[in-house]
Amino acid sequence: MRWPAGHLLFAPYKHARAKSGVTPCKLCAQVECSPRQPPGGATCPAMAGAPRPRRRWPGEQDFRWKSSNCRIRGARRGGGSGAAAERGPEYNVPHGAGWGGNCKAQEGRAAKPGSRGARVPGAAAGLCLPFSCSCPVFPGAVTPVKDQAVCGSCWSFATTGAMEGALFLKTGVLTPLSQQVLIDCSWGFGNFACDGGEEWRAYEWIKKHGGIASTESYGSYKGQVRAAVTAARSELLGKITGYVNVTSGNVTAVKTALYKHGPVAVSIDASHKSFSFYSNGVYYEPKCANTTGALDHAVLAVGYGVLQGETYWLVKNSWSTYWGNDGYILMAMRDNNCGVATEATYPVLA
Repeated sequence: MRWPAGHLLFAPYKHARAKSGVTPCKLCAQVECSPRQPPGGATCPAMAGAPRPRRRWPGEQDFRWKSSNCRIRGARRGGGSGAAAERGPEYNVPHGAGWGGNCKAQEGRAAKPGSRGARVPGAAAGLCLPFSCSCPVFPGAVTPVKDQAVCGSCWSFATTGAMEGALFLKTGVLTPLSQQVLIDCSWGFGNFACDGGEEWRAYEWIKKHGGIASTESYGSYKGQVRAAVTAARSELLGKITGYVNVTSGNVTAVKTALYKHGPVAVSIDASHKSFSFYSNGVYYEPKCANTTGALDHAVLAVGYGVLQGETYWLVKNSWSTYWGNDGYILMAMRDNNCGVATEATYPVLA
């Protein structure tokens, strides 16, 4: 990946245990930095897949593209601003002709009716989170960046990303899981395929059906709804007992979830041009919102770190490797910018 000098990739690693309470993290930062050993002894992988054709960002059903000048009509479904303090970025964030630069409309997300699943406490007893390191938390737990194409299916990619990581930690095998089966089949749980959906609804579907099909068994991603393909129950992977809603707005809780459970599905405000054209550096958007109603895009948090004094989340997007930094973005932690820590979830395997 084309990371800038000084970039620290995927932070949480070796931790120190205390007899009681939380070990001061300033001590942990001095611990030698080595990746946690996953099943199978995998090594740090190349994070990006082969380049894919550039596609446009999918529009939500309440929006219409005006092709002559690429304006977006309509209003976001959820209310509220929740914007971070109006302060300019401390670092220059270059922007390129990113995927979605032609005319991006926001993916709609239905209102989330209350919290489901357990919560992660703000601090885990005896767990010390290292400040920053330079290799994946769990090497091999993340599949290559994919392209959701002209379909508002970000929620399915975030869901499968979290499931893939959880399965890898349990089995030592990284198996690409099917976004298409969630698009085709989870309508009855409140998802709307290419017109938007939510990760927790997808988890409910997976729990109900005893797992999720792999991409190999169900078929490749089509970027549109198709007639459901029946996968034999023996081909379903990742039986879950439920999922966890990480404590909203709690940075330590999200770090703990990443450190203990691997990749975490998160929701963000991706409605700004600066996000569409991001290419590298730590992304901070003063106008970004962080309240639940303003979050319009689901992505996968896979790590955290610090670059030139700015702490960030390492986030995997689903807009192909042509967008951002080979499909990834470093999102600033301060002010909970763009809401990375607002709606983080991960599945609990049976």
